Amino acid sequence: MGKIYCLLGKSASGKDSIYKNILGKTGDRFRTIVPYTTRPIRSGEREGVEYHFVSVPEFKQMEQDGKVIEYRCYHTVYGDWYYFTANDGQIDLSRADYLLIMTPEGCASLKKTFGNDEVLPIYIEVESGLRLQRAVERERRQEHPKYAELCRRFLADEKDFAEENLNAIGIEKRYENIDIDTCTEEILKDIGE
Repeated sequence: MGKIYCLLGKSASGKDSIYKNILGKTGDRFRTIVPYTTRPIRSGEREGVEYHFVSVPEFKQMEQDGKVIEYRCYHTVYGDWYYFTANDGQIDLSRADYLLIMTPEGCASLKKTFGNDEVLPIYIEVESGLRLQRAVERERRQEHPKYAELCRRFLADEKDFAEENLNAIGIEKRYENIDIDTCTEEILKDIGE
């Protein structure tokens, strides 16, 4: 039986980079699950790679059709943005292990759908000042930086990643991402390369 490994961490904790590092170092061990979002595509992102980019009406239709496993809505300064995982045939635990980036709430929903023992959270942590610095640097590289949204995300993470939420999904270890290669190696050691 396969497992779903959920990388979790606040905004600008390095989740995307660690995700890519793990996939690059493990060959074909993990299948990926491409999540969905209704937010606008960012510079450098590609449809079907980081996300499937859909409209709000498309999300609502998938939800009505029973295809949405979990979702979260962020009330941004640009309107509501939905992020979600869909039951669209990507997940088959009888055939593979999976690696994906998730929130604590999303991880809890996956545990309800696939089982507590099949969904394993991996929490990446970065000191808040360093995380904010990284977030500003990343946003500055965008064609149209959205600093107000960056601030909203930064503050919302304090609630989303509250200790009770981390405890509820079984976070036992924290991986400190000061150096991305060291952090990646520590995760790989624990999940068994």
